[in-house]
Amino acid sequence: MKDYGDVVYKEHSTRLPPDTSVLHEIYLVSGTKHYVTRQWPLIQEQYDVIDEFFSARHAASMVRESNSPFATPTFCVQKPNGKWRIVHAYKKLNAANVPAQTPIPRKDVFQNNMVGCTMYSALNLVDGYYQLLMRASDIPLTAVSTPSGMLWEWLVMLSNAPAKLNRLVMQLFWPHRVYAETYCDDIFVHSRA
Repeated sequence: MKDYGDVVYKEHSTRLPPDTSVLHEIYLVSGTKHYVTRQWPLIQEQYDVIDEFFSARHAASMVRESNSPFATPTFCVQKPNGKWRIVHAYKKLNAANVPAQTPIPRKDVFQNNMVGCTMYSALNLVDGYYQLLMRASDIPLTAVSTPSGMLWEWLVMLSNAPAKLNRLVMQLFWPHRVYAETYCDDIFVHSRA
């Protein structure tokens, strides 16, 4: 890994991902109307974390200001390390969303495929869910409000993200499936020699 440090990123992306043949699409159940959930009050520390988060994502062109009729509140949950995780309350969008039907790989299959191997590597895609662009017509569905009064919409993947990301990673690594197992944003490389 040290030899290839120029392609190993430890920081969040600072630009929009490339346009691939796979776009993230949101399919709503028939009859879905627009939904709005008002932003609830948060402590000042969360205000600041959320504003900083969206400033960075806006600079990277991952979000843009929105005038969508949809709105979902943003809040924070504290991680075990004391840092804040940004969360969007997409309960209404998720309830109106047709679930993706991409099978998630089974870990026991990985283990069986690695029996007898002596060399192992594990890779993790940084910001894996931000690696797929949204379908343009679905961008307004992703609108999120912030406590400071901004309304943003995502240009990169959200709901059904694990299934869609898994599909993309599986497609990319399909030619290498004999020695490279994929699981969402994780890649497990194994060899018998």
